[in-house]
Amino acid sequence: MSNYTEEKGIVIVGGGICGLATALALHKKGIESVVLEKAESIRAAGSAIGIFTNGWYALDQLGLANQLRQKAILLKGCRDIEFNNPKEQEVPMGNGELRCLKRSDLVQTLADSLPNETIRFGCHIVSAKFDPINSQPLLHLQDGSVIKAKVVIGCDGVNSVVSELIGLKPTKLFASCAVRGFTNYPSGHGFSNEFLRIRKNNIILGRLPVDNNLVHWFVGRPGTTSDLRVSKDPELIRETTIESINDFPPECVEMVKKCYLDEVTLTNLRYRPPLDILLGNFRKGTVIVAGDAMHVWGPYIGQGGAAALEDGIVLARNLAQAMCKKRGTTADGNQVTQERIGKAMDQFVKERRMRLFMMSLNTYILGRLLEASSLLTKFVLIVGLILFFSNSLGHSQHNCGRL
Repeated sequence: MSNYTEEKGIVIVGGGICGLATALALHKKGIESVVLEKAESIRAAGSAIGIFTNGWYALDQLGLANQLRQKAILLKGCRDIEFNNPKEQEVPMGNGELRCLKRSDLVQTLADSLPNETIRFGCHIVSAKFDPINSQPLLHLQDGSVIKAKVVIGCDGVNSVVSELIGLKPTKLFASCAVRGFTNYPSGHGFSNEFLRIRKNNIILGRLPVDNNLVHWFVGRPGTTSDLRVSKDPELIRETTIESINDFPPECVEMVKKCYLDEVTLTNLRYRPPLDILLGNFRKGTVIVAGDAMHVWGPYIGQGGAAALEDGIVLARNLAQAMCKKRGTTADGNQVTQERIGKAMDQFVKERRMRLFMMSLNTYILGRLLEASSLLTKFVLIVGLILFFSNSLGHSQHNCGRL
């Protein structure tokens, strides 16, 4: 066990979408950072991710949009089918852009765009605290080493160690879970280029083509006491999912039957309550959280990944402004006062809070309504409002500004 203490300027905890996007946004501002990732390689769990217009705008700011557009076809509409309602709802995409990316493509492209040695793999942080002498954050790693940082950005997800240091309340569980997977059709799937959502009572199935052969799908259903056991066995995940959608259209059942077993996942859905996002303190000293560590919610409006990309851009822009010595130049994090960094972090929270609150409120209401089938009439009315509002969120191009 090592007791070595290393000093760093900006340390980002977590090598997922938000952590890598933040590092890349900082790099484009001429500011170095190090990303600590506990896994031994790039983590790309989660199957796929729908990216709406605001996410593509963020990727444009990072210089990656055109490259990633080559990996996913454009989806031209969204169609909702409610089994308990004879009407089928068409949700117009307007001038918006929606594509379904493999999460591995997005994360790998972000990682490949960073300078060598930015990401440190196998860095498992067991605790975080503040130095009692100078209030700098100290990160204690599993190997016994310690990193003393000027700035710590926690992008370490729902079980964030950094959020504990800040004193955030724990996230909460929805009473539902999500199964996600891929299905490949070697001769072509033949589906329309659209985001299809089918609902029956408290089950929802979504289907998004990635390209002409590969389809991403998800099933949201009530949680059960056996989910923990099932989640460790891909075959059980597939079997129980087929049972839950057995009376859905045959093509949907067949899609799940033919899925890639090694990429099917079952996860319990967690969320940070909307009021916690509206009132929470996401910064302490020169430590802040972003991405899922800040605002995890259910997948109901398809904005988790895009919001993480936005976070990285807004945070990097504010930190860069605080680190400017004079126009056109930047200073290393160690040359900037804690007060200036704290103000930059507060500005980030100010810029993001209301947008994140509204997205959180929408997904919270929809998640709760999906769990309560007895509220069907109210559910249908509010879903229309949510779809309208989330659609406008997804198509807003200027929510994170320019990097």
